[in-house]
Amino acid sequence: MGGCVGRQRRERPAAGNPRKRAGRNEPLKKERPKWKSDYPMTDGQLRSKRDEFWDTAPAFEGRKEIWDALKAAAYAVEVNDHSLAQAILDGASITLPHGSLTECYDELGNRYQLPVYCLAPPINLILERTEEEAAEPAEPLPNARREFALKVRLSTGKDLRLSASMSDTIGQLKKQLQAQEGINVAWQRWFFSGKLLTDRTRLQETKIQKDYVVQVIINQPVQPRN
Repeated sequence: MGGCVGRQRRERPAAGNPRKRAGRNEPLKKERPKWKSDYPMTDGQLRSKRDEFWDTAPAFEGRKEIWDALKAAAYAVEVNDHSLAQAILDGASITLPHGSLTECYDELGNRYQLPVYCLAPPINLILERTEEEAAEPAEPLPNARREFALKVRLSTGKDLRLSASMSDTIGQLKKQLQAQEGINVAWQRWFFSGKLLTDRTRLQETKIQKDYVVQVIINQPVQPRN
């Protein structure tokens, strides 16, 4: 697997290679890999890249339950819960010859490789500031207080409405959705007209009109199996 996000050619997840598994099994290292993207990218772009990998990985070689375990372990590593990540790997009988998720094997000897962008953000990641962190206050927008019912469609298939105004940011609406439905802000990715909406984007900038629907993809982390 390639580790650079900036490549134009899409690479297939590597698994099931007829290569004999290494005899040793090292504990998962706590140090996350450091890498640099070919171009500066936002957190939203990074998560989209990860989602694309995890959505397609089980469709190729390898066992789906192993891919699910690797995804759960990678998420645990991202939140610095290495004990949980190691427990997930041990429970699925996944071995790490070099102590890294970039190369691992299942009990049948199938090889799996995770790209570095699934394990750590690039060193040139662009941090999206929240509204409160903005250096300068935004100019007042016309009709800022005029509220309307924003139609939202979740990836779970559920439709709902949020109380919104054209001056609201996506970040503010994410918090409202969390309060209303209990969906963590970090799990939400908002799209309109096929475009990913960043937290600082205001509804007025999206040119959304009455009765239009905003799509919200929910990426809830996989819970480890008992």
